[in-house]
Amino acid sequence: MTSPDPRDALLSGRAWDEFCETLRRSSRLVLGEGVPDAPRDRAEGFRYLTRLLAAGLVTCVEYADPDYPEFGRMVDQTMRWGLDCPDCLYLYATVRGDAAYRIAGHRGSANHLDIQVNYGHFASGSIAEWGTISSTSGLDLRVEADGAFELLLGGEERDGNWLPLAPNAEFVLVRQYFNDWERERAADLTIERLGATYPAPSPTPEQMAARFARLSMWLERSGALWEQMSRAALAAPPNSLVVHLPQDSGRRAGMRGQAYGLGNFRCSPDEAVILEFTPPACHHWCIGLANWYWESLDFATRQTSLNGHQAALDADGVVRAVIAHEDPGVPNWLDTAGYAQGTLAVRFLLAEETPEVRLRAVSLAGLRDELPPDTPSVTTAGRAETIERRRRAVLARYRR
Repeated sequence: MTSPDPRDALLSGRAWDEFCETLRRSSRLVLGEGVPDAPRDRAEGFRYLTRLLAAGLVTCVEYADPDYPEFGRMVDQTMRWGLDCPDCLYLYATVRGDAAYRIAGHRGSANHLDIQVNYGHFASGSIAEWGTISSTSGLDLRVEADGAFELLLGGEERDGNWLPLAPNAEFVLVRQYFNDWERERAADLTIERLGATYPAPSPTPEQMAARFARLSMWLERSGALWEQMSRAALAAPPNSLVVHLPQDSGRRAGMRGQAYGLGNFRCSPDEAVILEFTPPACHHWCIGLANWYWESLDFATRQTSLNGHQAALDADGVVRAVIAHEDPGVPNWLDTAGYAQGTLAVRFLLAEETPEVRLRAVSLAGLRDELPPDTPSVTTAGRAETIERRRRAVLARYRR
């Protein structure tokens, strides 16, 4: 329990002790009842706790000053949580509703750029407490010929690139979705509060005490939320998925206009699971496998995700992805990374209609009989080249 006197709690060390006690209790996410307990699962579980902590340090401590905001990565290939999208670069900055800000830089060439002002905080662990105040996208921004743009937040309404704030505004979330991982480049963005004077002051004891309290909440409540949602997905019938329509996706800090398909896969070593759908006319779509902790599986050195640029379309217009432990030698292999079961997500952005997504388990030995006769074959060398290109593209995306 946080001390009633934040200043005294920080100066005496009690705020730190309380945070450390919360960190100790967070081991229940790995050691709790029903959590996979094989040696590999335990190792990855404790790694997940360090990743969750690292993300909390970004959103609750290091990038938590609304007077001197900066953009920090709250998700990357070493910090995965909350069913993150392998195609996405997520940036986070703290704001307050009674100030005004400028976001400036270059648009880059990511397939989709979305900038969103939200209230609440992911640390609360309560989706009902989150909400979106305003948002815009690269489809709406006015951008100069060289890619430069400026977006103002808050203050009086004005023409051009402007988003309103609200008294309860807390953070800006930037999402960049990449289709062609190798060629598309991230935006180069900065954020500043209008009227700020520099150098920025050091944090006060009260501010640091509040940040430690929120970091404790992050570990306890958001960790519990992701566990609850993952358990619910895994409790559904094996190899099933439910698509949530996009009408309300932008209300609770989700991506505006995106349909989310959430489900699970279950695949034994002698099986394959075929995931198939007809891609709708849309701005972006992607499939990604995830684990018990709602972390995307390693998408840099394994092909655990596919998008509209990467996947091969069959002659009948259907995407047939094959979830399997061993490489079946088909273009749309989704590598289970050794998991017999896991969670998965399919996303459709700005789709004219939401397709039906079907999953079915088949014999691995008879897989070719379940696919169109003209399904291409991928050699071992060809797969290795694809994976190496993925790895280099991911490193480039997250290079500072």
